[in-house]
Amino acid sequence: MLCDECKKRIACMHITKIVNNQKVEKHLCEQCAKENGEISFLVDNKISVHDFLKGMVNQCFDSPQNHNETACPLCGMTYSDFSRNGKIGCSVCYTTFGSRLEPLLHRIHGSSVHTGKMPKRTGGALEIMQQLKRLRQELEQHVAREEYEQAAVLRDEIRNLEQKSSEIKTDGTGRQCQCQ
Repeated sequence: MLCDECKKRIACMHITKIVNNQKVEKHLCEQCAKENGEISFLVDNKISVHDFLKGMVNQCFDSPQNHNETACPLCGMTYSDFSRNGKIGCSVCYTTFGSRLEPLLHRIHGSSVHTGKMPKRTGGALEIMQQLKRLRQELEQHVAREEYEQAAVLRDEIRNLEQKSSEIKTDGTGRQCQCQ
């Protein structure tokens, strides 16, 4: 597809705008897009992931009310230290600064719960354990809301997974096998 402006070069930018409730599409080459100011091609190669995360931390929590200095009881790190270097001192810091870190982690990763990867050598046992944990939490929520039909479905699903889990046994070497 040729550029809508110069009609010479191949369009590499496809821009869709809504102007006065009318959809307007433009297909521009890189040069015409630059000249029209549609897209800025400024790329700063000096930005690192560390700087990016540090900027997010400072943007989220650098308000005067968040400057009370609570230190981690294990490593002594303060939240200001974390804001400056973008690194957590120890595992206890997650608990100490949990209320501040959770929104940040949620924003960065989409969730504040670490699920990690599942090694294939576990034979699916870890995955089943996590599913069981999640289903039990959902079951408790349904029971609390007195949604007993949905709770019964989850109960049955939990029983099936527990059955499946009990069929996965470990052999003497620590490896897991699926017994028939």
